[in-house]
Amino acid sequence: MPEQDAPAAVVLVVEDEENIARLVRLYLEEAGFRVLAAGDGLDGLALYERERPELVILDLMLPGMDGWEVCRRIRATAHTPILMLTARQTEEDRISGLDLGADDYVIKPFSPRELVSRVRAILRRAVPPEAPAGPAAVRVLAFPGLLVNTDARRVEADGRRIELTAKEFDLLAAFAGTPDHVFTREELLNTVWGYNYLGDSRTVDVHVATLRKKVERDPANPRFIKTVWRVGYRFDPTGTAGAGAEDAREAGA
Repeated sequence: MPEQDAPAAVVLVVEDEENIARLVRLYLEEAGFRVLAAGDGLDGLALYERERPELVILDLMLPGMDGWEVCRRIRATAHTPILMLTARQTEEDRISGLDLGADDYVIKPFSPRELVSRVRAILRRAVPPEAPAGPAAVRVLAFPGLLVNTDARRVEADGRRIELTAKEFDLLAAFAGTPDHVFTREELLNTVWGYNYLGDSRTVDVHVATLRKKVERDPANPRFIKTVWRVGYRFDPTGTAGAGAEDAREAGA
């Protein structure tokens, strides 16, 4: 018997602007996805619970229940990847979404082709926490005050279990897996997000900020994730406290 094609991944789009929702649906369906759509937060959450899609594209400013609350409720019970759409430009708003567990964000107005690329990249890298890995994948990276188990996707900082989003863990694993390597933002986008750089390297900075808040004792004086002025970031395996010269320059000192 001939092999059957794998079923199309299901993407839920929760967006109240009909023209945007229609455009996103068109591009996703042309890319081979099956698309569900809801126009407000309550309907979106109900549709999520009923259909359990592989990924959620979630507008932040929604009637009925905003995107932050929808994200919070999904994250309370599931690890489904969430890509947030936002017209807000401030770093604080983006950090709030990532703190709640969003995997990525896209700022309006956006390129539909870039959105599809990000959806594909997130789905390629989405690994359920309970999925077993082969023996060769078992790896524990140990540093002073930090343990990163890449098999169990588990992180401990100073003996405490740290809960990271999927993207935060992938970012930390990239850093810890190559200590002292200086990553450019574009390199991190390619390594962690899995797509070619398309214009917004600030997504890396926002994720680094949220990651530092979780694994560093003092995020303003990081032990591990150091800023390299005008280049990007590197991971210090010694866990030495203090910003260092490159971080001071980055801060404008």
